[in-house]
Amino acid sequence: MKAVVGLLVMLLGVASGVETYCDGRENGAQCYGALGGAVVLHLMDNAAVKKIQWKKNGTDIIHWNNNKLVYNKIQDRSFFTPSNGTFIISNLSRIDGGEYKLQLFDSNGTNSALRILQLSIQAPVSSVLLVSECLSKGEMRVSCSSEGGDSPQYSWTLDGHTQTDTELLSGNNETNSITLKQQVSGNLVCSVRNHVSSVSKEETITDCGFIFINCTSNGTQISQWVFKANNTLCIEPTTNPTTSTHTVGNMPVVAGVLTALVLLLVIGLAVICTQTKKKNNKPKEEDNEQEVTYADVSMQELGRQLQQSAEVEVELSQVRFSGRPQQTVKQSGDDCVYAKVHRDR
Repeated sequence: MKAVVGLLVMLLGVASGVETYCDGRENGAQCYGALGGAVVLHLMDNAAVKKIQWKKNGTDIIHWNNNKLVYNKIQDRSFFTPSNGTFIISNLSRIDGGEYKLQLFDSNGTNSALRILQLSIQAPVSSVLLVSECLSKGEMRVSCSSEGGDSPQYSWTLDGHTQTDTELLSGNNETNSITLKQQVSGNLVCSVRNHVSSVSKEETITDCGFIFINCTSNGTQISQWVFKANNTLCIEPTTNPTTSTHTVGNMPVVAGVLTALVLLLVIGLAVICTQTKKKNNKPKEEDNEQEVTYADVSMQELGRQLQQSAEVEVELSQVRFSGRPQQTVKQSGDDCVYAKVHRDR
């Protein structure tokens, strides 16, 4: 019957809260119980002793003698199992916390052992809330708060690993508030725990939409984080702050190369023009020699035929004043005159 009562007590404790376990067989053990829950205290290997006394602050809690339970102060919410030496307390309250002493006596009534344990009662963590906000320069502050829970301890993970210095701007992995650097995103988990419970909250976070720009605007060098959607300072921002410096430093070299290329181009054009003029002048000189020959022949013929015909005089006059070099080999009226003079000879 007692076993059935003990089982009901234990089930009641589990149903109403959190159950914890503590090994009290070592002297000086620190045990924890959840407020409203149950705690299983392993006090000894078995009750094969003559006498057992378990006290809290000098007041008897359990009195066991000659294999019988003589006294149990909290029997309505506890159960002692002699076969394995465990003592279960359910529906824990704050007053259950304190220092407990266990005294064991052998068959001669001699005190054979003294063990002390400390029992602390904590309220379990019931829920966790995550709140995130973007700061003015694109950082993200995330706060983790818990409902209930005594002495909560916090821990954070991002995509399954603890945050590093490249991700954290301030705070650490054991505070309830952290600040993430710009452009950090992923699966963020905040875990809150104490000695009797552990609850976590998971949230997928994205960056605040900030970008780093490095540019010159109206003669002013700008290197800062800006909100991408409202950025009017740089059309194509860059994260490399040394790009502009390198470009300015190379300008003299680029100017020298361009000057050399222009000089070579001018020299090349001058050579081409010279060659072209030489080619054009050569046929003109040959044409002039031919015309001089023709003029000489025409003058001799004119001397003989001056009085013969007015038509010939007109033609000879045309030949005499045609001192211009001919530009083409196209047949003209003058050529016909020269041919006629030659036939007359």
